Amino acid sequence: MSTTRPLPQRFAIGYHPTMAEAPLVADAIRQFLEHQGYPEVLSAPLPSLRQILQPGQVDVLIALGGDGTMLRAGHLCAPLQIPVLGINLGRFGFLMEVRQEEWQRRLPLLLSGQYWLEERMMLWATHLRGEQKLGEWSVLNEVVVCRGQIVRPVRLRAAVDGYPLSTYIADGLIVATPTGSTAYALAVGGPIMPPELRSILIVAVAPHLSMDRAVILPEEAVVTVTVQSSHQAVMSVDGQPPVALENDDVVRVEANHNTVKFVRFQDRGYFYRNLNAYMELNPAAMDNES
Repeated sequence: MSTTRPLPQRFAIGYHPTMAEAPLVADAIRQFLEHQGYPEVLSAPLPSLRQILQPGQVDVLIALGGDGTMLRAGHLCAPLQIPVLGINLGRFGFLMEVRQEEWQRRLPLLLSGQYWLEERMMLWATHLRGEQKLGEWSVLNEVVVCRGQIVRPVRLRAAVDGYPLSTYIADGLIVATPTGSTAYALAVGGPIMPPELRSILIVAVAPHLSMDRAVILPEEAVVTVTVQSSHQAVMSVDGQPPVALENDDVVRVEANHNTVKFVRFQDRGYFYRNLNAYMELNPAAMDNES
């Protein structure tokens, strides 16, 4: 099911910096758009594009890569309010609707306004040490607070809106968006949440004599995770390099005012069809880059 939308006029192409075929596909798409009458197309590796893309500069960013590329594109485009069209060159591409061999059929739909925008909730994570704010991050998938290199569970105290929820003895605790419910949270047995929901998911990783049920909260909730461990704990946002945590450090997670907008062409049931297909195929077992 397609819905007529405003016709995009300005495009950027951001691609995975280490995929050998990515610059070739980007150049082919750029030439295609130029032949359709769109001569000024920005095209660069996604990290480089981050340095030059400005608010109001483009109407759609075309992301070439896998789910990791889609996450990075989402982080870049959400505050700029730029929709993202993902073209999958990776192994999984669960967030991406268009396969590499389909883009020549799909792009004319985009140019004629036959698409719809799917808005995905984001979170905002803050690292606190006493009254000191040590870092802030925008989150599309999940925040993970977990053990470090020492293979021992950590003790984590979780609270919601200031009220105690549970103290976990576990390898870690995941605080996820509905988008993240099909990522790490799914791998540890969490529920699958439809992408249009605006809820916060909490699920433990390998809990030991602790609450082993996932908790789903409304978007207004504020989650705090306090480290109570005598050995190393870390936090990671959307799979980024870990940040070391000390005893009594707090990670606060709440809804983000930004949302990510993904360009979609299929009807809104695409999510469940893709979910079933990916579960049966298990493309994560392949060796391609993402």
